[in-house]
Amino acid sequence: MIKVYRYPSREQWAEITSRPRLDNSKLQEVVSNVLADIRGRGDEAVKDYEERFDHVRLNSLRVSQAEMDEAESLVSDELKKAICLAHDNIYKFHNAQKFNEIRLETQPGVSCWQKSIAIERVGLYIPGGTAPLFSTVLMLATPAKIAGCTEIILCTPPNREGKVHPAIIVAARIAGVSSIYKVGGVQAIGAMAYGTESIPKVYKIFGPGNQYVMAAKQQVSLGDVAIDMPAGPSEVCVLADDTANASFVAADMLSQAEHGTDSQAMLITTSESVLTQVLVEVEHQLDALPRKDIAAKSLGNSFCVLVGSNDEMINLSNLYAPEHLIIQTHDYGTLAEKVINAGSVFLGLYACESAGDYASGTNHTLPTHGYATAYSGVNLDSFCRKVTFQHLSEEGCMNIGKSVELMAAAEQLDAHKNAMTVRLKSLE
Repeated sequence: MIKVYRYPSREQWAEITSRPRLDNSKLQEVVSNVLADIRGRGDEAVKDYEERFDHVRLNSLRVSQAEMDEAESLVSDELKKAICLAHDNIYKFHNAQKFNEIRLETQPGVSCWQKSIAIERVGLYIPGGTAPLFSTVLMLATPAKIAGCTEIILCTPPNREGKVHPAIIVAARIAGVSSIYKVGGVQAIGAMAYGTESIPKVYKIFGPGNQYVMAAKQQVSLGDVAIDMPAGPSEVCVLADDTANASFVAADMLSQAEHGTDSQAMLITTSESVLTQVLVEVEHQLDALPRKDIAAKSLGNSFCVLVGSNDEMINLSNLYAPEHLIIQTHDYGTLAEKVINAGSVFLGLYACESAGDYASGTNHTLPTHGYATAYSGVNLDSFCRKVTFQHLSEEGCMNIGKSVELMAAAEQLDAHKNAMTVRLKSLE
């Protein structure tokens, strides 16, 4: 069960902030072999792996219009309204991130500016195994559509009848996905990275997945396609003082633990009383969960840490760099100002992680495994490239030309120098 640290020394912090580690050398080899087969045999290899891993033999990989129409009838009006509400909030938040072009004259006659251009074709991977993550469709397709991506490809594993979960299809329609394919796992990543007879090659792949999917994304990113970010198992860190609600804290930890057996939940608190109550609440709430076995194994990777001050709480959290950070303290606003490393932050008693996972408007595709020290979560910019432009008039050429010549000569790049020299001479 959850390991407890009371007033740990600084030397123990590295142990506390470590993640579960697996020997994935054999996994990498398996992934590499599957990817090579997809590259070589295309659709036929994809169908073979679908039969092997998802236990269904597919005649066609693409979801048909008839299947989309059927999905509409299988999703309740109530759930559709919830999906639409979430989509509207996600749209509002990401639409507000649009880039405003600024033109600047760095010297008289030297104009520079930057333009945001959408990635033309993007691929979204949506897990559908232990949990059909239709919310992730909204998180990825909505900003892609706002950015102006002309083709949004979605891959998700089918069930044993060869059907995609209807809520995934409905969310894809609402968010503006171009086409949906019944492909899961490594074969989906390979198909989008290389292209097959049915599935177009994309320029960037987004989305979460198990360790095989993550390994596949990292392998194809070495030379074939961009990816959103490196990632590991999902995680949450809760900061709590004596004003925290232990029932809420336990619920937040368990909501993360049910993701998978390698997920991780951490509580950092200044209150012995809250720590004790949370441990009791976790045991109580765990018994009622349908995914109890998964959550229980995940709690074996998890920690409760009692520290002596708010400063220690936030410093330990910043070292951990959690995917999700919940601050349930009296002075959450003050602590929030001190956050340096986190994927997404949830403030106060009522901002549960689930709000951001579904409907508050922020994106739930976030850096895990400590990558929050260097990576942002998915946002509108994730679907764009920033292209810079510059224009030099005759005056501009004269103003910076000599400096360009001198710097190029100092780097012993004579052709670079000459490219400016011939222009300067033409102006004499």
